[in-house]
Amino acid sequence: MKSQGEIEAAICEGVSRFEQEYMGRGPKDVHTHLIGDLLIVRLQGVLTAAEQQLVKTLAPEKGRDLLKQVRTQLIETARPLMEAMVMEVTGCKVVSLHHDISTMTGEELVVFTLSEPPLFREAKRK
Repeated sequence: MKSQGEIEAAICEGVSRFEQEYMGRGPKDVHTHLIGDLLIVRLQGVLTAAEQQLVKTLAPEKGRDLLKQVRTQLIETARPLMEAMVMEVTGCKVVSLHHDISTMTGEELVVFTLSEPPLFREAKRK
């Protein structure tokens, strides 16, 4: 049985790998927080150079909306893979997935709602 920290680290690794393979680059920083049946993944520095340029050159709303649409479509397309990875790590079924990205800061949030809080062992204290 994994500890909470090991679950969070495995989710970070899986989401980073997904970003690298599907989006073309991995995040500069990624953190996962397991809070009951919620799994919150915060990625920073995820925008590619092309995406940054798109946001800069188009009208603010148009560039932002276009980028969010593309990112959302990619997440939805790969959703079964992400859900399988989360289920493998946590042992819990994914009930829902929520996603958003900031075109200003390059920060992305992915929230998984799980069927139940995952079981984990208490971490050993030093």
